[in-house]
Amino acid sequence: MKKLYPDWVRHLKILLTGTALSLSVFTTTGTSQVWANTKEQVIAQTIQTLQQSDQRWIQIDLSKQRLIAWEGDRVVYGSAISSGKKGTPTLIGTFKIQSKFKTTRMQGENYDVPNVPYVMFYQGSYGIHGAYWHKRFGTPVSHGCINLAPKHAKWLFEWASVGTPVVIQK
Repeated sequence: MKKLYPDWVRHLKILLTGTALSLSVFTTTGTSQVWANTKEQVIAQTIQTLQQSDQRWIQIDLSKQRLIAWEGDRVVYGSAISSGKKGTPTLIGTFKIQSKFKTTRMQGENYDVPNVPYVMFYQGSYGIHGAYWHKRFGTPVSHGCINLAPKHAKWLFEWASVGTPVVIQK
């Protein structure tokens, strides 16, 4: 037999269920400190942690349009980049290389580029890759990816592996 509740009881049950689900998400996703910190604080903490390790990691400074490859606290390689232009910005945050392709086709709104070399995706369709179609490194011109001259992209592709941390900051 179906129970009939007044509207206020039904709305209260929905509110309490939503509150319980929200609390379970916040208490099971890790420390409350991480979601309370700003993105810049999380990035700074990640850099500090990586520099205290011997791990390989990639730092991208969007304000300087530079990529630096690190092993712990030691710089092993650097290069000028081209990040996303204003209308198609590069994501900021901490990521990991998710997949690597020696060449691939990249398509999106207003572009279709075959044979993009040395592609390393770190978040969905965002990646670090070689760009043979321009020489404007040091200037934001991409659709959100990190462009490198092909010879620099090759070096990075051979050095980094799936799982290598990528830290992108303003």
